Amino acid sequence: MSPSADRIDVHQHIVPAFYRAELAGAGIADAGGRALPDWSADSALRLMDLLGIATSIVSVSTPGTGFRADPAGLARRLNDHCAALAGDHAGRFGFFATLPMPDTDASAAEAVRALDDLRADGVTLLANNRGTYLGADGQDALWRTLDDRGAVVFVHPAELPAPHVDGIPAFAADFLLDTTRAAYLLVRRGIPRRYPNIRFILSHAGGFVPYSSHRMALALADDTGRSPLDVLDDFRSFYFDTALSSSPAALPTLLAFARPGHVLFGSDWPFAPAPAGQYFASGLDDNVPPDTLKAVHRTNAEALFPRLAALPPARPPALPAPARLRHTAQRTAARLVFKLLQPRSD
Repeated sequence: MSPSADRIDVHQHIVPAFYRAELAGAGIADAGGRALPDWSADSALRLMDLLGIATSIVSVSTPGTGFRADPAGLARRLNDHCAALAGDHAGRFGFFATLPMPDTDASAAEAVRALDDLRADGVTLLANNRGTYLGADGQDALWRTLDDRGAVVFVHPAELPAPHVDGIPAFAADFLLDTTRAAYLLVRRGIPRRYPNIRFILSHAGGFVPYSSHRMALALADDTGRSPLDVLDDFRSFYFDTALSSSPAALPTLLAFARPGHVLFGSDWPFAPAPAGQYFASGLDDNVPPDTLKAVHRTNAEALFPRLAALPPARPPALPAPARLRHTAQRTAARLVFKLLQPRSD
């Protein structure tokens, strides 16, 4: 894992202090069953240097702002914070704007402000907001706004609108189902075809989408009368990030299903700690052909975000010798752990 890999990370989160305080005031101490992690711009940059990430496009994870009765003000504050972060660290950060869903009118207005005025790289939409999924009725004003701007929409899972099951943290399984539900409904309602200028990125390799795509296509074809090939084409129109998904089981399925150019690097830091990021980055580095690896690391994202292609990659700063040795040892350990955890052949 070279520190000059120049990765573009499309799945990295922020947890600024004022947002943590808002969550605490609402009695929220975790996201998807994981305690809210510490975050700062400096710690993000250290992680990026460790993983060879040149630029991170940051976003706010679940629960977004939907836990508030009036989420618009908090969404504006988060987006202003992200814009300042990107401005203070030119070339190292971009951001997906937070929208105050499920209020679609307020979300459309904030999307205009964030994309047109703050120069956001796209927007974040949770798969469901208070139980209402993407693709539900009443969202067309938002889709038109995003389609008019050719926006990138980063779809991130949220808590399932269903009772928790003891012993199963939401991030381990429910998140994958939540993303899959949103993707299914978006295709079911024809959103990718009606709004072809929107580019959707599905978190965590799309949840179960690549693995269950043909099963879902047949179900949708039976339900709607459409051709299964057309339905599969809609599912393949999505982009996918590799966050927590570069395993020897998931990664080949993703690469076999996704369109060329539609797989992007993601770390999921800080909710996925640095060792997890190194583990899954090793799965990419050691098991993907060089041309594909280069595309996943950077060139696929450059095509989606032309501003990044127009700028020279931001190089991590030179590290003192002890830090370089520590990084090398961490990368070697991550590779070893990845190899040790592979399934046995017998």
